[in-house]
Amino acid sequence: GNCIGRGQFGSVYRALNLNTGQMVAVKRIRLEGLKEDEVTQLMKEVDLVKSLSHPSIVKYEGMARDEDTLNIVLEYAENGSLGQTLKAFGKLNERLVASYVVKILEGLHYLHRCDVVHCDLKAANILTTKNGNVKLSDFGVSLNLRAMEREIKDVAGTPNWMAPEVIELKGASTKSDIWSLACTVIELLTGRPPYAEIANSMTVMFRIVEDQMPPLPEGCSEPLQDFLKQCFHKDPVMRPSAELLCEHYWLKKNWDALKVSLYAVHDLEVNLWCALNRNCDRKTAFHFYVVSVLIFKSQTWLDILPKWIWHMLRHRYPKVLPMISHMVLLLVGEDFLMALIVPSA
Repeated sequence: GNCIGRGQFGSVYRALNLNTGQMVAVKRIRLEGLKEDEVTQLMKEVDLVKSLSHPSIVKYEGMARDEDTLNIVLEYAENGSLGQTLKAFGKLNERLVASYVVKILEGLHYLHRCDVVHCDLKAANILTTKNGNVKLSDFGVSLNLRAMEREIKDVAGTPNWMAPEVIELKGASTKSDIWSLACTVIELLTGRPPYAEIANSMTVMFRIVEDQMPPLPEGCSEPLQDFLKQCFHKDPVMRPSAELLCEHYWLKKNWDALKVSLYAVHDLEVNLWCALNRNCDRKTAFHFYVVSVLIFKSQTWLDILPKWIWHMLRHRYPKVLPMISHMVLLLVGEDFLMALIVPSA
């Protein structure tokens, strides 16, 4: 297939799994000329990705190796990286960035629970699917705190996104990823990481260590400023965990705004359901629309139910639908439904 990316050791190609018909990404690495320790590091990356399983982490599909080449087969993310998104569309608005950050934090929380530090979090290493879901990728310099396969004080990552303690050789930790996340937020909002105007990487690292914090983007909201300031604590112990950041007001505020926008986007469908069911209030009608999208457009646990049953209910017994909506809301909750509908919207 065609080349969709290039890295330090090789290129990534889009490919077709001839057994399943599934599109995959193949990371093709020429082993000729690589040092033995570089090959060892590549195999450790493979072992790490194989051990991870989370919706916000790129999925390992398989591997093939011969004398000259190592082919790592990974889940294919149709939209490419957020770095490519920035090149194509320019800087992103706060609401969209917040929706990405929630999913990135979910992936980071999983990694950190597994005692894994990504060590190179940036837009170029965050993939997105056609539905806007996020996939953390490129674990080439990641640190497995359980295995301790390299010195924890080794410098790893990309200068503009590095935490000060990594630069000062004090050691990487899960809190180093939190600093890099804040740098990535600035990158998504402005199109460039902090200190992008400085060409010399040594000068960049000096500024990261000496400055109180990287300069914040102009015009960002107060909740976002607070989010970034918490992530940019010089003392890593003072930085919040990924789990705690998921509860930050900046993310919750934008999540609530996203829910309001969904009501507006699906206004026509809501009016239709209200017309069909005079006793159906707008909120119930909206939530049934959420459920119907969930059933007809998403691959979820509800797909185990025969779709002809839902089709029959939808068209022949519309008055039953609000009851179904209420039942589903009682069973799974509003927040769960909204989390599922966002990628389909």
